Amino acid sequence: MLTSLMALLSVMTVEAQTSPELPRLVVNILVDQLRTDYMEAFAPLYEEKGFQRLMSEARYYSDTQHPFRGADRASASACLSTGAVPYDNGIPSLQWLSRQRLQPVYCVDDPSFVGLQTTEKTSPRYLLTTTLSDELSMATGRRALVFSICPERDMAVLLAGHVASGAFWLNDQTGAWCGTSYYGNYPSWASDYERQKSVSKRISKLEWTPFYDGALQSFHYYQNASDADGRDFKHLFKNERRYRQLKTSGLINEEVALFVDRCLSSSGIGLDAVPDLLNIGLYAGNYEHQSVFRAPSELQDIYVRLDHALAHIFSSVEQVVGRENVLYIVSSTGYADSDADDIDFSNNRIPTGTFSMERASLLMNMYLCAIFGQAQYVEATFNQQIYLDHKVIEQKQLNLNDVLARSEEFLSQMDGVRDVFTSQRLALGAWVKGLDLVRSGWNNTRCGDIIVDVNPGWRIQSQQQTEYVNQGEPYLAYPLFFMAPNVRAERLTVPVSSAAVAPTLSRCLRIRAPNGSREAPLVIY
Repeated sequence: MLTSLMALLSVMTVEAQTSPELPRLVVNILVDQLRTDYMEAFAPLYEEKGFQRLMSEARYYSDTQHPFRGADRASASACLSTGAVPYDNGIPSLQWLSRQRLQPVYCVDDPSFVGLQTTEKTSPRYLLTTTLSDELSMATGRRALVFSICPERDMAVLLAGHVASGAFWLNDQTGAWCGTSYYGNYPSWASDYERQKSVSKRISKLEWTPFYDGALQSFHYYQNASDADGRDFKHLFKNERRYRQLKTSGLINEEVALFVDRCLSSSGIGLDAVPDLLNIGLYAGNYEHQSVFRAPSELQDIYVRLDHALAHIFSSVEQVVGRENVLYIVSSTGYADSDADDIDFSNNRIPTGTFSMERASLLMNMYLCAIFGQAQYVEATFNQQIYLDHKVIEQKQLNLNDVLARSEEFLSQMDGVRDVFTSQRLALGAWVKGLDLVRSGWNNTRCGDIIVDVNPGWRIQSQQQTEYVNQGEPYLAYPLFFMAPNVRAERLTVPVSSAAVAPTLSRCLRIRAPNGSREAPLVIY
């Protein structure tokens, strides 16, 4: 018995020595459009306390991917917060088509909850699974403070989840940091900030010019950035779109960092033994979502200013909470902006063409009429999806699967079509290489009955969007960092899934993983 007791005490001692302390504050930084190759290309322009610190002190996964096709800002944010794909969490994109009203639905709209400092009515009602924020709040009896501060409404709310203390975003019309009554009252510290440092009071004086004039002249990543008119730029924010322009400029991350400062100093987050969570959204895309060919210097400057914003946030957090009490995560929504719009494929003898979704749906409806009789089988199109009228199919006593099979057969023969995915094919999940990624990004209640996949380089015309080029699915890696005093600093090139972030953080916090997550946690200690 004495020997067994000594062995048990020895094991407990080893576990006590190796088990990391719970962080007082988890800082989850999600950067929209951040790419590994761009981040590393601009490294000569970084200082020591931002990206350089992450790359030297953090556990750095350089090849992170989203486990589904067609990721955008909303679906990526939802995946990172829930550990689940759109098939499970219910957020396939920023918008989808309501079958009841045949109108686009924004992923966080909810008329039941009024906006705070905004007319936008918002909640996370479309999010079908729990988030890391939810699990932390429930595990602590709602004693944990959870705030989300992001430029965009969808990112702020999807990271905050269902049981947060507050979510804040920058209003497109007024420039105010606003929120939703879903999370309770607008806090006094946010009201004080709006009175003292409101963006609307300063935007007429804001001017975006290169951060480092000398550096931009001596260093550039893109060949066309060496032209004289490609180096220098100057952007003012004075027209009716000024706040939207600000949110895609190099200055937006500084504005986010200032609001984060006020939250840290006034909300009490990270000051007790109960772990808290601070979600922060930043931006690394190009100005007004232009391609890199149009604004190479702006993109370079955005990364430079992002580096300084990260350093600012790290410093502010550690002054309040202490460096030893913080766990940082820096990840990316992925890169959704298209650079293919500015490439002349035909003059370079690259296969291309134009595919009209409206024309395709009209021709398909005529084909179905010839087979099954006169009716309006196509109810609507949205982006690259076709919605069938299920009531018409039921009234005509047709089998939906037969209609889908005929539609797939017809569309597959059209010029420019690479593949056609029907709801039947996706629901069955028959394995074909790449089909699992399409299925994971699809949701049966919020997506169309048919997804049309055109060849890369083809222009797509749809009623909802201006004409755009399908850039295909090139492999683009996104970075993922975990940084804390007890995290092993190392760069790993093994591919990892963004769906593993929430389970990994759940293990660090010793709480249950979100209820839709399926990935195993990463080992970071």
